[in-house]
Amino acid sequence: MNRFLRVLGTVIGCLFLAGTGFGQEKVTLTVSGRAHGKVDALQQEGTTYVDVQKMSRKLGTSVEVFARSKQAKITTRGFYAILTASSNEVLLNAAPVPLSAPVLEQNGVIMAPVSFFLLPQFQEAVGKELSFRDGILAAERQFDLEHADNVLTAGEDQLVFKTRHAVTWQVDESNPRVLKVTFPNSVIKRDEYFRLKTGIISAVHIEQVRADGLVKITRGKKGKYWDVAEADGKMVIRLSAKPLSAYSKAATEAKSTVPESVQTSVSSVAASKPSATVEVPAPSVLEADAPAAKEDPKEKPVAAKELPKIGPAAPEKPQPVIAPAPPPVITSAHKKMRIVVDPGHGGKDPGAMRSRVREKDLNLAVSKELFKLLKKGGFEVKITRDNDTFIALSERSRIANNFKADLFVSVHTNASKNKQANGFQVYFRSDKATDKEAAETAALENEAMQYEEVHYNFVDALLQSLAKNEYINESSKLAGYVRNAVYKQPGIGIAVSQSDSVRQANFYVLKGVQSPSILVEMGFISSQKDRGRLTQSAVQKKMAQGIYNGIYNYAKKEGWIN
Repeated sequence: MNRFLRVLGTVIGCLFLAGTGFGQEKVTLTVSGRAHGKVDALQQEGTTYVDVQKMSRKLGTSVEVFARSKQAKITTRGFYAILTASSNEVLLNAAPVPLSAPVLEQNGVIMAPVSFFLLPQFQEAVGKELSFRDGILAAERQFDLEHADNVLTAGEDQLVFKTRHAVTWQVDESNPRVLKVTFPNSVIKRDEYFRLKTGIISAVHIEQVRADGLVKITRGKKGKYWDVAEADGKMVIRLSAKPLSAYSKAATEAKSTVPESVQTSVSSVAASKPSATVEVPAPSVLEADAPAAKEDPKEKPVAAKELPKIGPAAPEKPQPVIAPAPPPVITSAHKKMRIVVDPGHGGKDPGAMRSRVREKDLNLAVSKELFKLLKKGGFEVKITRDNDTFIALSERSRIANNFKADLFVSVHTNASKNKQANGFQVYFRSDKATDKEAAETAALENEAMQYEEVHYNFVDALLQSLAKNEYINESSKLAGYVRNAVYKQPGIGIAVSQSDSVRQANFYVLKGVQSPSILVEMGFISSQKDRGRLTQSAVQKKMAQGIYNGIYNYAKKEGWIN
């Protein structure tokens, strides 16, 4: 009977929609080219209507619906809009603005024409460029630069960007394996990561880092010379095996055919989704994020020059750059890798506890040993706490960012209701957990938020929570190196699975860190065996040594250590 009533209700609903001239459907929201859910929609006389409450929330705004007055109020960052059923106007910050069709109300749901979300005032409020076509509402950054093409030839590789206006750039080649081109106060349309493997360029990582656009190029052995030029609405980054001549638009157009085997378009890159799995012990090949230095605005720009050499030496030969914007300023950064060691919990936050053993004490003991090893190894190191002190999760990431850390390692001990759970694990941050157990581990560590004086909102603006971790590839790579080194370290006596000990989860302490970052779970305090091992000072030193070895191997592979 219940099933019959449900079917009957569905039929009546469909007949009602048909009788009123509506067609029920869905509108897909995409953010930077990737689908982020669907929202209920209706069609009437060629106009598409969407559920105001659901779509607005997906775009990161707050929404209130008032059933009696049949209104919806949308608010965000100094902006508000009031939509009223049957009205073909919307109030935007108290000013009436016409709509292409009147607002509708259906069974308590406010439906607005999709054109409302395309209003310039709304786009400015959410900080996105919005467009609607073929049932898809697309959200993009309000961008200045768009990766448009890769032009690859036998002797030269070019990354071509479309520009909306003149931009400036700075070049950092302090890491001999990675060329970083920063576009200050410029927004790149989409984050991308792709491999070329041409011998000149190995891989490219295009990303937005706060207010600046950043292009990180991992060079192949032949990529010795570089040049950056802006002309005719294009920004071109060139790498070559031989000294470069001045940028030529005609030459670029003549070579614009990319070999099919390595062709990468904006659409194909954006459409590809990052893998949720981690390849270990052979992690991602994305090169290390070389630390950025502060630029001197008074320093005069210089012409492009030869990169640090890989292979036989060649004479340095500066090349001219023909562009209306200033050529790049070559910068240098700190030479030693900077690492922040973060002992989890502390003070009024004991972490997990079993048999009078407190997680905060185990974390601190191993972290202090790791700190000593890193200092002795020649790294620049900072520890977030060296005694039994409470530090807010947000403060830990702030410490790392102020230190301009190149790596962030948070040390913890796991716990579970399942007494059989045991073993070493290492996590890197992702909005989506690897599995239910990983999600539970993150929830356990995030409980430290309850001890903070300021209560943070776990539900961030949707577009922020959907943003890809800028350093997810480097973090996964670091996690793989640490896992492998702990596995090989004798004397620990805690199991290290080769198949599932590297995991992903949404740890708040890793969220704001602006560098590759991992969270180590040394073992399970809830496991009698793991707990017994971790309380031994000899095992604590061995655990610190294993973590150190992983960090050292990562740093050496990334060119920080000769």
